[in-house]
Amino acid sequence: MPSVETKYFGTLPYAAESLFDFPQGLPAFEEEKTFVLIDSPEQAPLVFLQSMARASLCFVALPILVVDKNYQLAIAPEDLEDLGMDERRQPAWSGEVMVLALLSLHGGFLATANLMAPIVMNVKTRRGLQAIRRDSRYSHEHPVTAQVAPKNAAAEIC
Repeated sequence: MPSVETKYFGTLPYAAESLFDFPQGLPAFEEEKTFVLIDSPEQAPLVFLQSMARASLCFVALPILVVDKNYQLAIAPEDLEDLGMDERRQPAWSGEVMVLALLSLHGGFLATANLMAPIVMNVKTRRGLQAIRRDSRYSHEHPVTAQVAPKNAAAEIC
């Protein structure tokens, strides 16, 4: 089984189905094209999007429905096409896509989630992108409440 050097977990083995290709990279990280999704039961509901090329680059995220159980997808047709999906309809939550909200820590350890530009990954093609919404329904700094984060999460990953 192949392994990857990670920012938070040292060297970890990974399965091929945990790899996702981001052909356009991510905003500000356009050169980073391949990430491995690390979904550790001990850290749940947190998930980690680890760069395969740079061990120091790992995004901490939550499944978007953990942050907002009523979140409404609004993926642009061109983003759906880039993901290899039908651009005439929004994908189904179960089975078609995985949608993550990237987390940020601010002064005083206030955590926020980016609901305006979620990470959307096609689970069939293993392609992903950051889907920037065209509306202003959600914020890029949505507060994350204490009941969402796992116990001692900050202490365990820092």
